[in-house]
Amino acid sequence: MIGLGAVYAVAGLVFLGFALLALRARNPWHAGFYALIATSFLAGDLLGDSANGALALALAAIAGTGRLRAPAAGAPAGDRDAARGDGLFAIALVIPVTALLGTFVFKAWPGLVAPGQATLVALTLGMLMALALCYAMLRPGPLAPFVEGARLMDMVGWAALLPQMLASLGAVFAVAHVGAVVGGLVGAAIPAGSLIAAVLAYALGMVLFTLVMGNAFAAFPVMIGAVGMPVLIRDHHGDPAVIAALGMLAGFCGTLLTPMAANFNLVPAALLGLRDRYAVIRAQAPTALPLLGVIILLLWWCGFR
Repeated sequence: MIGLGAVYAVAGLVFLGFALLALRARNPWHAGFYALIATSFLAGDLLGDSANGALALALAAIAGTGRLRAPAAGAPAGDRDAARGDGLFAIALVIPVTALLGTFVFKAWPGLVAPGQATLVALTLGMLMALALCYAMLRPGPLAPFVEGARLMDMVGWAALLPQMLASLGAVFAVAHVGAVVGGLVGAAIPAGSLIAAVLAYALGMVLFTLVMGNAFAAFPVMIGAVGMPVLIRDHHGDPAVIAALGMLAGFCGTLLTPMAANFNLVPAALLGLRDRYAVIRAQAPTALPLLGVIILLLWWCGFR
């Protein structure tokens, strides 16, 4: 049955190709970085927890050297093929269309693809089909897609791995029962019976943990277990739907303010070639802070009517 193993194999081979291209370009830092990622995808199950942890530390060490620098700007392939018109969008549309249809098809006819991995397998299949269509329509050189992919990864740099690292951090927090620890600390700090203090602790806690973890979905289990469920819902009889929804919105305000949300805030700045890598965050801050104030008021007003 096709599952995550096949998806990881495709990703590992792509990063192995990036590593070989960097090695050919005599760029050992990028080559080592991509080789470690390829090793994680291709042999992570065989390495064991300690070796995978050492691999993650090695990735962080290479990123910390500051040697993963973006290459000099060059003419991307898209500019050279602009004369082909809107037909280029067909290649890009193959990926989401295949992912959507494949998800429904694989779930309707189980047995070929692992049920819990249908979407990821369909997404991978869509990328392979788009690559084949790219070769058929554009007739690039054999290595051209990998060269352009490596160039894109070079521009994004270490930030491309931050979402995966933060997802791992969320899993570590869950196993370490951080929610229970935070609940004990917050419960001792909130004045007994004070609803507004509990609301502020919940909303600001969502923002704080999202700033650290880069993702409101990772922060939500911590804060709903620490303050939302025991204090707001059980002690103050709040509406669970309102508290959960507005808590997530408070977390999204943190997403607008943190570089840890790299895929939203750092990667676009890198791809656009902005001089200030925090320009996206600076532009979003005037929206995020007033929005957080409104969410706190709505939580206090609507969650306990």
